[in-house]
Amino acid sequence: MTSLRQRMLEDMRVRRLSPFTQRTYVETVARFARYFNRSPERLGPEQVRAYQVYLATERGLATSSLLVAVSALRFLYRVTLQKRWSFDDVIPAPKKPQALPVVLSPQEVQFLDAVKPAKHRAILTACYAAGLRISEAIALTVSAIDSERMVLRIAKGKGQKDRYVMLSPKLLAILRDWWKVQRPRHWLFPGERPEAPITRSAVQLACGIASRRARLGKAITPHLLRHSFAVHLLEAGTDLRTIQLLLG
Repeated sequence: MTSLRQRMLEDMRVRRLSPFTQRTYVETVARFARYFNRSPERLGPEQVRAYQVYLATERGLATSSLLVAVSALRFLYRVTLQKRWSFDDVIPAPKKPQALPVVLSPQEVQFLDAVKPAKHRAILTACYAAGLRISEAIALTVSAIDSERMVLRIAKGKGQKDRYVMLSPKLLAILRDWWKVQRPRHWLFPGERPEAPITRSAVQLACGIASRRARLGKAITPHLLRHSFAVHLLEAGTDLRTIQLLLG
């Protein structure tokens, strides 16, 4: 590991960036360095600009992917390398198009009842019924379930903040059915190695398979399930502040 990568990782850990964000930023900076075959410490605004042009034109990356690259490079140069640049000029962020969000109807959400196996059904149902991020769903522990108060404890969500979310009777029944299958001890959804939770990619793959089987004409993702949860609460008359707190 290079000293620059080590310093950047330390800077991200000190600021409590999530492990996923840390990996993404490090991989982004590594690709930037390989493009010029030089250390980022020896690269400046001209190279950053040329790389952004390359990503936008030759690679044709989507706006969301370009924003990730911008965030990673800004962190590197602003925080780790402590450059005094005008970052809005040197590393500009592309404007994200304001497209209307895709949501599932309450009837379409019923496709979850047909998801197999039981582990994937439980995880994806938690993403919808509790409005969880995929990172929060896979990190659930057995002790996070509080059936007396009917809540789930989400530990170290985005921004490293803990919060409680609603636990509906149907979700509780699904989680209990899943627990009876494997009887996990710590992670509610263990991966191939019991000491680690299931991976994001495994859940995303399962969601893609379920989406194709449902034939709803929509690309269903864990984030779409979380977004549908919020929209359905709003349509049911829940105030925005409550929804914000539930979503974390």
